Amino acid sequence: LQIQKTWRGYYIRKYIHNFYALKKYLKAVSVNNELVRYELQEYAEMKENEEKMKDLEKKEKEKKYQARKMHYLLSTEQIPGVYNSPFRKSPDPMELLLRQSKPLARRKQQVKSPFADELYGWPTCKEPPAFVTSLPVLPADRQKPQGPFRDPAEVLQQRYKPMEPSLRVRESMYSSPAKAREPTRGEEWRNPIHDNLFLPFSSYHKNYEKYEPSLFKTGKYGQEAYGTKYFREVYPKKWIADK
Repeated sequence: LQIQKTWRGYYIRKYIHNFYALKKYLKAVSVNNELVRYELQEYAEMKENEEKMKDLEKKEKEKKYQARKMHYLLSTEQIPGVYNSPFRKSPDPMELLLRQSKPLARRKQQVKSPFADELYGWPTCKEPPAFVTSLPVLPADRQKPQGPFRDPAEVLQQRYKPMEPSLRVRESMYSSPAKAREPTRGEEWRNPIHDNLFLPFSSYHKNYEKYEPSLFKTGKYGQEAYGTKYFREVYPKKWIADK
């Protein structure tokens, strides 16, 4: 037992849990960590410098754009500009930038046509409406859906059926038939207003009390109709001719 214990301890310390090999491995890991940390720090600094350069370029670009936009503030021989104060010993950097930059070109404003979204150039109507004359071709590999559905060709035929406008839609409002119909249309509009006879109420037959005319408007033979009274005597028997 003593020999086995001594041998096993020696074998484990030399080949399995070697202290010096473990120490050497940990030292190599620490050195590798230092290298990786140094490279990561350099990469972070490089990225930060790139971001700063991009920001500087962006600010420089914006400053140049502003200088081109405000080129009218450039000083002249007669009047000093806003950035060229006479109390300064040297002109402002913005003034130098204004001298180097060119003014912005004035853009031509695109005028949108008010009839761009209307139906085929309304109200000029120069182009006739385009009707569907041919049906779209179905793909060859299209299969009929399962179920009691109609044939796709028949559905497309019904959907893209050509338009059949009526005679009133097809003819122009300035054509001769339309002008000839205007007097008739005026008479149709006028006649219903004046020629409709008064219709009695639905309870007319229930009125059992008869109308008693006034004594002042009745004659010997009853009341005369309105518009039939004569204001001079006429004797037809004394006429020489039948006039």
